[in-house]
Amino acid sequence: MMKASVYYRKDVIRYEEVPVPELGEGDILVEMKSCGLCGTDIHKAQHQTVTGPVVLGHEVAAEVVKVGRRVTRFRPGDRVVTAIHVPCFTCHDCNRGHFTLCEQFKRTHIEPGGFAQYIRLPELHVNHLTHLIPEGISWEKAAMVEPIGCCLHGLKRAAITPGCSVLVMGSGTIGLLSAQLAAMMGAGRVMVSDLSPFKLDLALQLGIDHAINPAEEDLEARVREVTGGLGVDVVVIAAGVSALLPQAISLLRRGGRVVVFSPFDHLPMVNIDAGRFFRDEISVIGTYSLSPYEMPEAVEIIRRNRINVEAMITHSYPLSQLEEAIAFAANPQNNVLKVIIKME
Repeated sequence: MMKASVYYRKDVIRYEEVPVPELGEGDILVEMKSCGLCGTDIHKAQHQTVTGPVVLGHEVAAEVVKVGRRVTRFRPGDRVVTAIHVPCFTCHDCNRGHFTLCEQFKRTHIEPGGFAQYIRLPELHVNHLTHLIPEGISWEKAAMVEPIGCCLHGLKRAAITPGCSVLVMGSGTIGLLSAQLAAMMGAGRVMVSDLSPFKLDLALQLGIDHAINPAEEDLEARVREVTGGLGVDVVVIAAGVSALLPQAISLLRRGGRVVVFSPFDHLPMVNIDAGRFFRDEISVIGTYSLSPYEMPEAVEIIRRNRINVEAMITHSYPLSQLEEAIAFAANPQNNVLKVIIKME
Protein backbone atom coordinates (compact mmCIF):
# COMPACT_ATOMS: atom_id res chain seq x y z
CA MET A 1 0.00 0.00 0.00
CA MET A 2 0.99 3.64 -0.44
CA LYS A 3 -0.25 7.11 0.43
CA ALA A 4 -2.27 9.29 -1.94
CA SER A 5 -4.45 12.38 -1.67
CA VAL A 6 -7.72 11.22 -3.24
CA TYR A 7 -10.28 13.72 -4.52
CA TYR A 8 -13.92 12.74 -3.80
CA ARG A 9 -15.82 16.00 -4.27
CA LYS A 10 -15.43 19.70 -3.58
CA ASP A 11 -13.71 20.27 -0.23
CA VAL A 12 -13.32 16.50 0.31
CA ILE A 13 -9.81 15.24 -0.40
CA ARG A 14 -8.66 12.35 1.77
CA TYR A 15 -5.07 11.40 2.46
CA GLU A 16 -5.37 7.64 2.52
CA GLU A 17 -3.87 4.26 1.73
CA VAL A 18 -4.30 2.98 -1.83
CA PRO A 19 -2.75 0.01 -3.65
CA VAL A 20 0.64 0.42 -5.30
CA PRO A 21 0.12 0.09 -9.08
CA GLU A 22 1.28 -3.13 -10.71
CA LEU A 23 3.90 -2.85 -13.44
CA GLY A 24 3.78 -4.20 -16.97
CA GLU A 25 6.99 -5.28 -18.69
CA GLY A 26 7.46 -1.88 -20.37
CA ASP A 27 6.38 0.27 -17.41
CA ILE A 28 8.31 1.97 -14.64
CA LEU A 29 7.33 2.78 -11.06
CA VAL A 30 8.43 6.15 -9.71
CA GLU A 31 8.28 7.80 -6.31
CA MET A 32 6.85 11.29 -6.53
CA LYS A 33 9.19 13.94 -5.15
CA SER A 34 7.36 17.05 -6.32
CA CYS A 35 4.22 17.68 -8.34
CA GLY A 36 3.01 21.09 -9.42
CA LEU A 37 -0.51 22.15 -8.56
CA CYS A 38 -1.92 23.11 -11.95
CA GLY A 39 -4.78 25.52 -12.58
CA THR A 40 -6.70 22.63 -14.13
CA ASP A 41 -6.33 20.65 -10.88
CA ILE A 42 -7.77 23.59 -8.96
CA HIS A 43 -10.59 24.02 -11.47
CA LYS A 44 -11.50 20.33 -11.35
CA ALA A 45 -11.52 20.30 -7.56
CA GLN A 46 -13.40 23.57 -7.08
CA HIS A 47 -15.97 23.10 -9.85
CA GLN A 48 -16.34 19.31 -9.56
CA THR A 49 -15.72 18.68 -13.26
CA VAL A 50 -14.39 15.20 -12.47
CA THR A 51 -16.10 12.38 -10.62
CA GLY A 52 -14.31 11.03 -7.55
CA PRO A 53 -12.63 9.11 -6.24
CA VAL A 54 -9.71 10.18 -8.42
CA VAL A 55 -6.09 11.18 -7.92
CA LEU A 56 -5.31 14.48 -9.65
CA GLY A 57 -1.91 15.90 -10.56
CA HIS A 58 0.29 15.59 -13.64
CA GLU A 59 3.30 17.94 -13.32
CA VAL A 60 5.51 15.20 -11.94
CA ALA A 61 9.17 15.04 -10.94
CA ALA A 62 10.06 11.68 -9.44
CA GLU A 63 12.69 9.03 -8.71
CA VAL A 64 12.57 5.67 -10.47
CA VAL A 65 12.16 2.82 -7.96
CA LYS A 66 11.38 -0.15 -10.22
CA VAL A 67 11.44 -0.90 -13.94
CA GLY A 68 9.69 -3.51 -16.06
CA ARG A 69 11.64 -6.31 -17.71
CA ARG A 70 11.74 -4.66 -21.14
CA VAL A 71 12.78 -1.20 -19.93
CA THR A 72 16.33 -0.24 -20.94
CA ARG A 73 16.30 3.60 -20.89
CA PHE A 74 15.84 3.99 -17.15
CA ARG A 75 17.00 2.29 -13.97
CA PRO A 76 16.23 2.64 -10.25
CA GLY A 77 17.64 5.84 -8.81
CA ASP A 78 17.16 7.91 -11.97
CA ARG A 79 15.54 11.31 -11.51
CA VAL A 80 12.86 11.87 -14.14
CA VAL A 81 10.07 14.17 -15.30
CA THR A 82 6.99 13.12 -17.20
CA ALA A 83 3.58 14.33 -18.39
CA ILE A 84 0.13 12.80 -18.68
CA HIS A 85 -1.02 12.18 -22.29
CA VAL A 86 0.60 10.46 -25.30
CA PRO A 87 -0.62 10.70 -28.93
CA CYS A 88 -0.48 7.82 -31.41
CA PHE A 89 1.77 9.73 -33.88
CA THR A 90 0.06 8.08 -36.90
CA CYS A 91 -3.57 9.28 -37.10
CA HIS A 92 -4.93 12.11 -39.26
CA ASP A 93 -4.51 14.69 -36.51
CA CYS A 94 -0.99 13.59 -35.58
CA ASN A 95 0.08 13.66 -39.23
CA ARG A 96 -1.02 17.30 -39.37
CA GLY A 97 0.93 18.13 -36.21
CA HIS A 98 -2.17 18.38 -34.01
CA PHE A 99 -0.97 15.78 -31.52
CA THR A 100 -3.23 16.95 -28.69
CA LEU A 101 -6.32 16.33 -30.85
CA CYS A 102 -5.41 12.66 -31.32
CA GLU A 103 -8.16 10.31 -30.08
CA GLN A 104 -5.59 8.32 -28.10
CA PHE A 105 -4.26 11.44 -26.38
CA LYS A 106 -6.79 11.83 -23.57
CA ARG A 107 -7.19 8.07 -23.15
CA THR A 108 -3.62 7.77 -21.87
CA HIS A 109 -2.84 8.51 -18.23
CA ILE A 110 -0.32 7.96 -15.49
CA GLU A 111 -1.57 5.74 -12.64
CA PRO A 112 -3.13 6.77 -10.31
CA GLY A 113 -2.12 10.45 -10.77
CA GLY A 114 0.59 12.85 -9.66
CA PHE A 115 -0.63 13.37 -6.10
CA ALA A 116 0.40 9.92 -4.95
CA GLN A 117 3.46 8.42 -3.31
CA TYR A 118 4.14 6.00 -6.17
CA ILE A 119 3.11 6.37 -9.80
CA ARG A 120 3.10 3.88 -12.65
CA LEU A 121 4.31 5.32 -15.93
CA PRO A 122 2.91 3.14 -18.72
CA GLU A 123 5.13 2.01 -21.56
CA LEU A 124 3.91 4.75 -23.90
CA HIS A 125 4.90 7.38 -21.33
CA VAL A 126 8.23 5.70 -20.71
CA ASN A 127 9.04 5.73 -24.42
CA HIS A 128 7.75 9.15 -25.39
CA LEU A 129 7.22 11.47 -22.41
CA THR A 130 9.74 10.63 -19.70
CA HIS A 131 13.12 12.36 -19.48
CA LEU A 132 16.07 12.47 -17.11
CA ILE A 133 16.40 15.53 -14.88
CA PRO A 134 19.76 17.22 -15.47
CA GLU A 135 22.20 17.34 -12.57
CA GLY A 136 21.85 20.32 -10.26
CA ILE A 137 18.13 20.84 -10.98
CA SER A 138 15.98 20.74 -7.86
CA TRP A 139 12.83 18.64 -7.64
CA GLU A 140 10.77 21.83 -7.44
CA LYS A 141 12.24 23.32 -10.62
CA ALA A 142 11.88 19.98 -12.40
CA ALA A 143 8.14 20.02 -11.70
CA MET A 144 7.94 23.13 -13.91
CA VAL A 145 8.97 21.21 -17.03
CA GLU A 146 5.43 20.16 -17.98
CA PRO A 147 3.85 23.66 -17.76
CA ILE A 148 6.79 25.12 -19.69
CA GLY A 149 6.15 22.51 -22.38
CA CYS A 150 2.49 23.52 -22.54
CA CYS A 151 3.44 27.17 -23.03
CA LEU A 152 5.96 26.26 -25.72
CA HIS A 153 3.26 24.32 -27.54
CA GLY A 154 1.04 27.41 -27.67
CA LEU A 155 3.78 29.91 -28.50
CA LYS A 156 4.94 27.83 -31.45
CA ARG A 157 1.52 28.39 -32.97
CA ALA A 158 1.82 32.10 -32.22
CA ALA A 159 4.87 32.29 -34.51
CA ILE A 160 6.88 34.67 -32.32
CA THR A 161 9.33 36.62 -34.48
CA PRO A 162 12.32 38.75 -33.41
CA GLY A 163 11.26 42.21 -32.34
CA CYS A 164 7.52 41.52 -32.30
CA SER A 165 5.24 42.80 -29.54
CA VAL A 166 3.38 40.42 -27.23
CA LEU A 167 0.62 40.97 -24.67
CA VAL A 168 -0.21 38.19 -22.21
CA MET A 169 -3.63 38.61 -20.61
CA GLY A 170 -3.46 36.89 -17.22
CA SER A 171 -0.37 36.69 -15.02
CA GLY A 172 -0.76 33.31 -13.39
CA THR A 173 1.80 30.56 -13.86
CA ILE A 174 0.95 30.02 -17.54
CA GLY A 175 0.86 33.75 -18.22
CA LEU A 176 4.22 34.51 -16.67
CA LEU A 177 5.84 31.47 -18.24
CA SER A 178 4.46 32.50 -21.63
CA ALA A 179 5.70 36.06 -21.19
CA GLN A 180 9.20 34.92 -20.28
CA LEU A 181 9.30 32.40 -23.11
CA ALA A 182 8.13 35.02 -25.61
CA ALA A 183 11.02 37.24 -24.55
CA MET A 184 13.38 34.26 -24.82
CA MET A 185 12.13 33.69 -28.37
CA GLY A 186 13.07 37.24 -29.33
CA ALA A 187 9.96 39.33 -28.75
CA GLY A 188 10.95 42.98 -28.53
CA ARG A 189 8.25 44.25 -26.17
CA VAL A 190 6.40 41.98 -23.77
CA MET A 191 3.42 43.15 -21.73
CA VAL A 192 1.26 41.37 -19.19
CA SER A 193 -2.10 42.36 -17.72
CA ASP A 194 -3.77 41.18 -14.53
CA LEU A 195 -5.87 42.44 -11.63
CA SER A 196 -3.42 41.19 -8.97
CA PRO A 197 -0.78 43.72 -7.85
CA PHE A 198 1.25 40.83 -6.45
CA LYS A 199 1.43 39.04 -9.81
CA LEU A 200 2.15 42.25 -11.69
CA ASP A 201 5.01 43.09 -9.33
CA LEU A 202 6.37 39.58 -9.82
CA ALA A 203 6.15 40.03 -13.60
CA LEU A 204 8.38 43.09 -13.40
CA GLN A 205 10.83 41.20 -11.16
CA LEU A 206 10.98 38.51 -13.84
CA GLY A 207 12.02 41.11 -16.41
CA ILE A 208 8.73 41.62 -18.24
CA ASP A 209 8.74 45.05 -19.88
CA HIS A 210 5.28 46.28 -18.90
CA ALA A 211 2.79 45.12 -16.24
CA ILE A 212 -0.70 46.61 -16.58
CA ASN A 213 -3.64 46.51 -14.17
CA PRO A 214 -6.83 47.09 -16.23
CA ALA A 215 -8.69 48.11 -13.06
CA GLU A 216 -6.34 51.06 -12.63
CA GLU A 217 -5.51 52.14 -16.17
CA ASP A 218 -6.90 51.84 -19.68
CA LEU A 219 -5.35 48.71 -21.16
CA GLU A 220 -6.05 49.70 -24.76
CA ALA A 221 -4.56 53.15 -24.27
CA ARG A 222 -1.44 51.69 -22.68
CA VAL A 223 -1.01 49.19 -25.52
CA ARG A 224 -1.37 51.96 -28.09
CA GLU A 225 1.24 53.98 -26.20
CA VAL A 226 3.75 51.12 -26.08
CA THR A 227 3.23 50.10 -29.71
CA GLY A 228 3.05 53.55 -31.27
CA GLY A 229 -0.64 53.11 -31.96
CA LEU A 230 -0.15 49.96 -34.07
CA GLY A 231 -1.35 47.27 -31.64
CA VAL A 232 0.43 44.08 -30.65
CA ASP A 233 1.55 41.28 -32.93
CA VAL A 234 0.52 38.52 -30.53
CA VAL A 235 -1.98 38.33 -27.66
CA VAL A 236 -1.89 35.27 -25.41
CA ILE A 237 -5.08 34.81 -23.38
CA ALA A 238 -3.97 33.01 -20.22
CA ALA A 239 -7.09 33.63 -18.14
CA GLY A 240 -10.34 31.72 -18.46
CA VAL A 241 -12.56 34.73 -19.19
CA SER A 242 -14.29 34.68 -22.56
CA ALA A 243 -14.91 38.44 -22.43
CA LEU A 244 -11.17 38.91 -23.00
CA LEU A 245 -11.44 37.66 -26.59
CA PRO A 246 -13.13 40.72 -28.13
CA GLN A 247 -10.66 42.99 -26.37
CA ALA A 248 -7.72 40.84 -27.48
CA ILE A 249 -8.87 41.13 -31.10
CA SER A 250 -9.25 44.89 -30.78
CA LEU A 251 -5.66 45.16 -29.50
CA LEU A 252 -4.11 43.28 -32.43
CA ARG A 253 -1.94 44.88 -35.03
CA ARG A 254 -2.82 44.03 -38.63
CA GLY A 255 -1.72 40.47 -39.32
CA GLY A 256 -1.68 39.73 -35.59
CA ARG A 257 -2.56 36.53 -33.77
CA VAL A 258 -4.56 35.73 -30.65
CA VAL A 259 -3.58 32.50 -28.87
CA VAL A 260 -6.33 31.19 -26.60
CA PHE A 261 -4.63 29.12 -23.92
CA SER A 262 -7.22 28.96 -21.13
CA PRO A 263 -10.59 27.20 -21.07
CA PHE A 264 -13.21 29.93 -21.09
CA ASP A 265 -15.87 30.47 -18.45
CA HIS A 266 -19.46 29.26 -18.57
CA LEU A 267 -20.63 32.15 -20.78
CA PRO A 268 -18.52 31.52 -23.89
CA MET A 269 -20.69 33.49 -26.36
CA VAL A 270 -19.04 36.81 -27.20
CA ASN A 271 -19.32 39.40 -29.95
CA ILE A 272 -16.20 40.08 -31.99
CA ASP A 273 -15.30 42.32 -34.92
CA ALA A 274 -15.37 39.54 -37.53
CA GLY A 275 -14.51 41.97 -40.30
CA ARG A 276 -10.94 42.13 -39.06
CA PHE A 277 -10.30 38.58 -40.31
CA PHE A 278 -10.70 39.81 -43.90
CA ARG A 279 -9.49 43.40 -43.58
CA ASP A 280 -6.44 42.76 -41.42
CA GLU A 281 -5.67 39.04 -41.86
CA ILE A 282 -5.74 38.40 -38.13
CA SER A 283 -5.91 34.90 -36.63
CA VAL A 284 -7.42 33.36 -33.50
CA ILE A 285 -5.64 30.15 -32.51
CA GLY A 286 -6.54 27.61 -29.85
CA THR A 287 -3.96 25.57 -27.96
CA TYR A 288 -4.20 22.77 -25.44
CA SER A 289 -1.65 20.82 -23.41
CA LEU A 290 1.66 19.80 -25.01
CA SER A 291 3.08 17.24 -27.40
CA PRO A 292 5.95 14.89 -26.52
CA TYR A 293 8.26 17.08 -28.59
CA GLU A 294 8.02 20.00 -26.15
CA MET A 295 9.16 17.97 -23.12
CA PRO A 296 12.89 17.76 -24.00
CA GLU A 297 12.82 21.41 -25.07
CA ALA A 298 11.42 22.38 -21.67
CA VAL A 299 14.06 20.30 -19.88
CA GLU A 300 16.78 22.12 -21.81
CA ILE A 301 15.30 25.54 -21.05
CA ILE A 302 15.46 24.77 -17.33
CA ARG A 303 18.95 23.24 -17.61
CA ARG A 304 20.27 26.40 -19.26
CA ASN A 305 18.33 28.77 -16.97
CA ARG A 306 16.77 30.49 -19.97
CA ILE A 307 13.85 31.68 -17.83
CA ASN A 308 13.36 32.21 -14.10
CA VAL A 309 11.12 29.52 -12.62
CA GLU A 310 12.42 29.63 -9.05
CA ALA A 311 10.91 33.06 -8.40
CA MET A 312 7.54 31.77 -9.58
CA ILE A 313 7.36 28.99 -6.98
CA THR A 314 5.79 30.80 -4.04
CA HIS A 315 4.53 27.95 -1.83
CA SER A 316 4.91 24.25 -1.16
CA TYR A 317 2.70 21.83 0.76
CA PRO A 318 3.11 18.22 1.84
CA LEU A 319 0.99 15.66 -0.01
CA SER A 320 -1.19 15.20 3.06
CA GLN A 321 -2.30 18.85 2.84
CA LEU A 322 -3.44 18.90 -0.79
CA GLU A 323 -6.93 20.08 0.18
CA GLU A 324 -5.48 23.05 2.07
CA ALA A 325 -3.14 23.81 -0.83
CA ILE A 326 -6.00 23.94 -3.33
CA ALA A 327 -8.11 26.17 -1.09
CA PHE A 328 -5.17 28.52 -0.56
CA ALA A 329 -4.25 28.70 -4.24
CA ALA A 330 -7.87 29.24 -5.29
CA ASN A 331 -8.35 32.25 -3.01
CA PRO A 332 -7.73 35.44 -5.04
CA GLN A 333 -6.95 37.33 -1.83
CA ASN A 334 -3.76 35.32 -1.32
CA ASN A 335 -0.40 36.31 -2.78
CA VAL A 336 0.31 33.00 -4.43
CA LEU A 337 1.52 31.90 -7.83
CA LYS A 338 2.93 28.39 -8.20
CA VAL A 339 2.30 25.79 -5.50
CA ILE A 340 4.38 22.62 -5.40
CA ILE A 341 3.14 19.47 -3.64
CA LYS A 342 5.89 17.34 -2.08
CA MET A 343 6.17 14.04 -0.30
CA GLU A 344 6.25 14.23 3.49
